[in-house]
Amino acid sequence: MDRKSLRVSFVLVAIAAIAVWFGWAQHRFQTQPPLLLAPMFNVFDPCNDLLATPAGIGNCNQPGGSPAKLIENTLSKLGPRFSSNGQFELGYTLHIPLLRLLKQEGTQWTVDLSAVKRMIGALHDDDRPAIVYFFSTHFQVGAPIEAVLASDPGNLSESSVGPMSRDKYYGDAIYPWTFATTENELTRRRVQVIDALVDEICKLSDDDRQKIRGITLLGELHHLFPNFQGGMGFQEKYLVSDYSRASLEGFRIFLAKRYGTVSALNQALSSDYVSFGAVDPPSKDIRTQPLTRFTEHIDSYAHGTLPISGWLNTLSKKVGEKRWIRVYRNGEFIERVPVNLSRQDVLEAHPEFGTADVGWRFDLDFSALMPGVHRIDVILEGQGDAKLHLGTRYISVMERNQATPRALPEKALPTTQPPDATLIWSVDYPIDQSSYYFNPLVQLWHEFRASQIVTYLQFIDQRVRRTCLKDVDTYVHQITPFSNPSWDANKFAVGASLQPLGAIHLGVSLYGEPTYGSSFFDWYARSQHKTYGVTEFHPLREMSLDEAREMFKRHRSSGAQFLSFFLKTEKLLGTPSGDPNQFAFDPDNPKFGSDHLYRTVKALVNE
Repeated sequence: MDRKSLRVSFVLVAIAAIAVWFGWAQHRFQTQPPLLLAPMFNVFDPCNDLLATPAGIGNCNQPGGSPAKLIENTLSKLGPRFSSNGQFELGYTLHIPLLRLLKQEGTQWTVDLSAVKRMIGALHDDDRPAIVYFFSTHFQVGAPIEAVLASDPGNLSESSVGPMSRDKYYGDAIYPWTFATTENELTRRRVQVIDALVDEICKLSDDDRQKIRGITLLGELHHLFPNFQGGMGFQEKYLVSDYSRASLEGFRIFLAKRYGTVSALNQALSSDYVSFGAVDPPSKDIRTQPLTRFTEHIDSYAHGTLPISGWLNTLSKKVGEKRWIRVYRNGEFIERVPVNLSRQDVLEAHPEFGTADVGWRFDLDFSALMPGVHRIDVILEGQGDAKLHLGTRYISVMERNQATPRALPEKALPTTQPPDATLIWSVDYPIDQSSYYFNPLVQLWHEFRASQIVTYLQFIDQRVRRTCLKDVDTYVHQITPFSNPSWDANKFAVGASLQPLGAIHLGVSLYGEPTYGSSFFDWYARSQHKTYGVTEFHPLREMSLDEAREMFKRHRSSGAQFLSFFLKTEKLLGTPSGDPNQFAFDPDNPKFGSDHLYRTVKALVNE
């Protein structure tokens, strides 16, 4: 074949390849399903919790009734089921509090089957798709059985100093329920209600069951710690769950499976345990408590990393200008991180900033660093051409014997300038002259704690999956502490439950910057997930319709199957005629919660 023929053949093949690719891309664009927008009400049982009249909402709280009219009347105020551009579908999240569905009859606790039928009846009576939310987390739901369960220590998480007590989070009561075992009364009661709900769902027709687009399991399941509202960071005494007998025994089994022999464990830890039964989880701070052996030490950093973090804002920032923090150790550049993470606490202190996206963070692995005094420098780039020096911190990486650390050699930093008056900033961590001890047993302890969450979720999932719902997608409903630079993620220990879990899909709660910024999407791109659900969604700021449209489209194109968000109101509203069938939550009511988010949703589904 001559050169001319070869060129012609090459061109034809290239054209054919482009045509195939274009056809695939066009098909993919046309067949990409709409993103399900699935709002949920902020009441547990709409038929009973907020009735505006004794007659209720139609036949809502009567035998055979359901909240379907309330749901449909509310959603119809937002818009049609499908947006005209095919990008969005409007459904709802059926928020079912498991423990609220238990009632006491004599000395027995039984499932309120009338309430179960009423809640599940919505799936039959309303044609829209639904996310079914089997809700049972640490948040109080006002169930009579909660006080009974809380009186049994076997249902409660424990710190190293004993069972945890009730707590509050912005006024909402929190019960420290444990998931260290499935062999307790709390789990039996959850399963009792789940079985009844699933039985009722399985009585529905195939068409009704097809309306269920997903089931979220329990809600945000993570380890707890005292002062839940204010203790998410690194400041307070390190007390976390779970140190119960079941957890202690489980940890020893975990270590035995991992290492096989105690000699292998001792080699890995540089320890001298005589058996796995002699291993206790780390529970003491070497700075303030006497230790029998070094592996007893634990604090926010003992797993081997420490945060270098802070925030900054400048009045001179130009639109679209990116700012980066450069971190140096002993004069050597080690990492560059963007200034884009959400710090709601900073916005509360500085409302004049107009944004919470002023945070930054880099986690320094010090587990293999040479013991001694290290110099940490933080430099800002992106403020014009200059590099601004924001701060220096000296930290000590300590030896086990607590020997006085020596200063280490340093290199010269690049040329920098001091910040001017337009810059407001803080280098929060590390604290100057702070010390850090690496304990490899803490890494194993956190890994085990994370596995407890996965084990419990898989137990609940199997309870659902062994029924007619075996082919329905189930989702975790998990927080993403890595997106908040002021949080100590190891307190929550949710990392393993954010990884692929076989049949269970990823579900995440996204608040603030992760909804529209890069932190979640960057993490998601590195994960092995192909799809996800957003089980709680709230941008926490106003944005233009164009910005919001791009945010929703980005989630859709990234693989989001649904977005759930709360519809909050203090009362039910009706028509002047008083027709109870017209009662609904009103998205246009200023008491509706974040009215900006709902106006945005309304605009998008009506495009």
